[in-house]
Amino acid sequence: MIPDLSPIFSRYEQLRAEADSIFGQMSEKFPQCVTCSKGCSDCCHALFDLSLVEAMYINQAFKAAFDYGAQRSEILTRAATTDRKLTKYKRELFHMEKNGESEAAIMAKAAQIRIPCPLLDDNSCCLLYEARPITCRLYGVPTVIKNQGHVCGFSNFSLGNKYPTVHLDKIQARLEALSAEIATTVHSRFTELDQVYVPLSMALLTEYNEQYLGIGPARED
Repeated sequence: MIPDLSPIFSRYEQLRAEADSIFGQMSEKFPQCVTCSKGCSDCCHALFDLSLVEAMYINQAFKAAFDYGAQRSEILTRAATTDRKLTKYKRELFHMEKNGESEAAIMAKAAQIRIPCPLLDDNSCCLLYEARPITCRLYGVPTVIKNQGHVCGFSNFSLGNKYPTVHLDKIQARLEALSAEIATTVHSRFTELDQVYVPLSMALLTEYNEQYLGIGPARED
């Protein structure tokens, strides 16, 4: 049986609220620079992975929002198609790493990969907007991760000017801590469960049950 993880998910929601607050403050301070608007889906085509806590949270929100039916099936079909494409791209990035390419070159290549999120509808709107990942919530403002800066190409932040910047490494560290807490709470037999990262497509497709979380003794099959 999976223990109650709601206290951990509540702390994740607090972190998510902090991200929303940061984005709101940046929008108020630099309204001419933050150009996010309904119908813009640039961030919905970016390549990024989710930590365990975010993947499980979004999986839970998806199940609550979409009961069994045609729309749920359509989303899961898109997720499966997306995941196959991502596997191919990630294989290419892995080969780049094995061939000695720099981390900067690999990240630059990953930034060029554009695949629509399976939760994106025909009107370029998110079907699970309220539960979207933190990366999506901060996409329109200047960020930095592993010393690499990033800003949405449709924003109006000017090169050479200094702006408040969100350090995603710090946010990622807090997500990792929450993921580690999940692994500890469920007494997982998998020592690296909290280090598993998956794209949103796989988060939708995965069944986060006792077997996946490594609860109890291993099954012989």
